Amino acid sequence: MTKKTTILIGFIGLKFLLQYLLLSSEYDLQRDEYLHLDQANHLAWGYLSVPPFTSWTSYIIQLLGNSIFWIKFFPALYGALTIYIVWKAIEELNGNLFSLILGATCVLFSALLRLNTLYQPNSFDVLSWTVLYFMLLKYIKTDDLKWLYVGAIAFAIGFLNKYNIVFLLIGLLPSLLVTEHRKIFLKPTLYFAILVGLVLILPNLIWQYNNNFPVFHHLKELAQTQLVNVNRFDFLKNQLLFFIGSIIVIFSSFYALLFYKPFQKYRIFFFSILFTLIAFIYFKAKDYYAIGIYPIYIAFGSVYLADILKDGWRKYLQPVVIAVTLLLFIPIYNVAFPNKSPKYIVQHSENYKKLGMLRWEDGKDHLLPQDFADMLGWKELALKVDSIYLSLPNKNNTLILCDNYGQAGAINFYTSQKLRAVSFNADYIDWFDLTKKYENLIRVKEAEEVNVELHETSPFFQISILADSITNQYAREYGTGIFVFTGAKIDINKRIKDEIAEKKNYR
Repeated sequence: MTKKTTILIGFIGLKFLLQYLLLSSEYDLQRDEYLHLDQANHLAWGYLSVPPFTSWTSYIIQLLGNSIFWIKFFPALYGALTIYIVWKAIEELNGNLFSLILGATCVLFSALLRLNTLYQPNSFDVLSWTVLYFMLLKYIKTDDLKWLYVGAIAFAIGFLNKYNIVFLLIGLLPSLLVTEHRKIFLKPTLYFAILVGLVLILPNLIWQYNNNFPVFHHLKELAQTQLVNVNRFDFLKNQLLFFIGSIIVIFSSFYALLFYKPFQKYRIFFFSILFTLIAFIYFKAKDYYAIGIYPIYIAFGSVYLADILKDGWRKYLQPVVIAVTLLLFIPIYNVAFPNKSPKYIVQHSENYKKLGMLRWEDGKDHLLPQDFADMLGWKELALKVDSIYLSLPNKNNTLILCDNYGQAGAINFYTSQKLRAVSFNADYIDWFDLTKKYENLIRVKEAEEVNVELHETSPFFQISILADSITNQYAREYGTGIFVFTGAKIDINKRIKDEIAEKKNYR
């Protein structure tokens, strides 16, 4: 085993270790994770929330036992593979051992550490961007047309994971036109490669068509409820924070791509990041959508810095550059991970507030970062629903209806009774089991609506009570009520069918 291989294995091993160590046992899974895991029970070529790739991974996790270890393993794996691709990119650029170590350090100690703690499409999205940029680098270096096919396949897999990768093409196409690489549009192979990519994503496009393109409804809803609160200046500021330890390396790559002679043929990468960021800013995208851009630029910057620091007294600056990478990351490390108790975070809120971490999607500041608050109260909810369900008469004919996908997914994940909670929210609207004749209703209602639920629903049942609620004050779901309605006076199934039809017609 070569020295380089040993060091690479060390970085990958450290990556996996850190991803598990950075999670405190005080936190549950995050609300999105429950939805993605539940998709394994409803495999399809598309979903309202995401494309199908995550559901395939969820199915593998389910086969492996659905344990927390495996849930956290896959995002850690995608992060480790991102380090590996950057390592290979540096080798393609003829980087030395120092550049390899610098590049791996920059990718390891970055926002990816936080991103890879969550089982969401984002980790594979960053890997997909990095792989696709690497395919472009290989094509430019070798002029081998096979990389167009490989790139098309990489794009298709990335597209089936998260539609966000379309922004890569939005930035890349004008970049091709303003550089000498525009000649690629004259190559028939490019269009055959595009056809291969289209064939691979066609099942998802057909699913979208058959379901009236819910992706557009999702984007509209996202723009109205979340992106409207996005501040473009904050978007740019957070780009710096995501890779704060690598900022010198990334900015060095921009200079190198413009003025460093060995990188002259790779200048397209400079224009690509410029156009891609402009597109993200124009559409008021969430800041983390752009994280996938940067790993490949760490490769360029690492090789350039290694070259200018290789001779004379400047070689003594090599360990300093790596030290700066680690030192600049420390402030982020201290606040960016769910490894401190909610009580500690509240007591030291200023450290989080000055970095904008207490601001949620609603544009307001709260006690905890949103992701952290979204990792609390779920086990409590599931255990209470379990207990209530066991106390009901004719419990097998009970519908568990939740306000949002996090509530439904958490109940389905943690319950000991193998319950199947549903919601009119997100993908759950397609997962109602209407083969049963429901007599009872367990209604999980968000805190804002608790006071009106009994008034609105109790006329349709013989017995109506507020049975319990989520009491964890730090949870985003704090105050969420659990109502029990028994002895239905109406046809619950018909009401559910009518509600589903109304929701889908609106969509």
